[in-house]
Amino acid sequence: MRLDIFVFQLKRMKKRLSILFIVSLTCYLSRAQDIVTHLSLEDAIRASVSNNNAIKLAALDGQIAVAAFRQTDAIFLPQVNFSYTAATTNNPLNAFGFKLQQQSITPADFVPKLLNNPSATTDFTTKAELQQPLVNIDMLYQRKGASKQVEQYQFIAQRTKEYLSFETEKAYLQLQIQRDADKVLEEAAITSKAFYKTSKDYFEQGLIQKSDLLNAALHVMDIETQIKNAQSNIRDASDGLSLLMGEPTGTVYTTDPITQNINLLTDSLQLSDDRADFKALQKGMEGYDMMIRSSRMSFLPKLNAFASYQLNDKSMFGFNASSYVAGIQLTMNIFNGNRTKNTISRQNLERDKLAKQLDQQKKESQVQINHAKRQLSDAVFFIKQQQAAVEQASEALRVLQNRFTEGLVKTSDVLTAQTQVSQQKLGAVQAVFNYNLAAIYLQFLTTKK
Repeated sequence: MRLDIFVFQLKRMKKRLSILFIVSLTCYLSRAQDIVTHLSLEDAIRASVSNNNAIKLAALDGQIAVAAFRQTDAIFLPQVNFSYTAATTNNPLNAFGFKLQQQSITPADFVPKLLNNPSATTDFTTKAELQQPLVNIDMLYQRKGASKQVEQYQFIAQRTKEYLSFETEKAYLQLQIQRDADKVLEEAAITSKAFYKTSKDYFEQGLIQKSDLLNAALHVMDIETQIKNAQSNIRDASDGLSLLMGEPTGTVYTTDPITQNINLLTDSLQLSDDRADFKALQKGMEGYDMMIRSSRMSFLPKLNAFASYQLNDKSMFGFNASSYVAGIQLTMNIFNGNRTKNTISRQNLERDKLAKQLDQQKKESQVQINHAKRQLSDAVFFIKQQQAAVEQASEALRVLQNRFTEGLVKTSDVLTAQTQVSQQKLGAVQAVFNYNLAAIYLQFLTTKK
């Protein structure tokens, strides 16, 4: 080997070793700051559906709908108002009316001059009014419409929980794959370090060149860099889970071992009309049906009772004269400028819009289900392929290592084989992840109420 090339490689080796030292120190310090705790999938889902802001917002929407429904209690309950009024006037009609209400009319009040030009007259009125709804058919249907909206938000809250559970399980799978990838790389690091030690012994014996030893060292460094990236990915995945669970970030989670169930009966998983988001849209349509009927019923007569009791006096704190009024009122809307007609037209269009949205959502969901089933089928094939590839790559590495000890293959051949084994193992982990992700997504798409 030329001396200048050797010196150049040696300098590059020292530089990369310095970088590796800094990376290792940073990794050690960051690990020292991490809070590591075990987290099961069940605990993660339980925390998410309890603490996530999306669940809290859905619950608030439901409470708002309940409050709107309770407002319709007014169609059954009486309304009572109280007022106290002070007034003064020299208007002939009002002045005479004040005296009538105060029950203070005398013969002198009928003098034409006083009737036409009264002096300022003061009246203090204390009044209590009662209004009691009796028959309001349109309001009954408004109440039914509000009841449908309450049910709609209940289904929305349920679907929000289902979606959040899916997202949590997905994030948990991502953390699992990152931890499995870290394990694969740790195993590769052990293998590469052992090979580097062997290469160093061979170099000291003069059996291999310096460049072969440098390549083995660089391979170790590359593996350690990948380990550092994998550990950062673990922290990122842990932060994502913490966010879903409504917990502070900074905790690194360990998980249960990743499992696979390639015996999932996908034929039994079909699109259901009872899915919560479909039911929510259906309840929205039923709510519009009720509002349309309410608008139509607004043309029917309305029957309501009313009563009032009042006290009148010319003194502020006087309550000498009392009177009452009570009765029943029948009203009917004959024509209101086509406002009700146009309202019904708008409500029909809005209901049709919801129907189109429901139909489109079902079609899109069916496409997603078909895609998820194909992904499951492909993932089963890939899992088997990767398992066979890992076995073949491992056997190839074993053979090459044996031949290397006999001096029959190059160092680069063994390093390539080691890299191939790591890649195939990572591919096997990815294949299991893809299968599990497709499985939970298919279950989410086919969830029934």
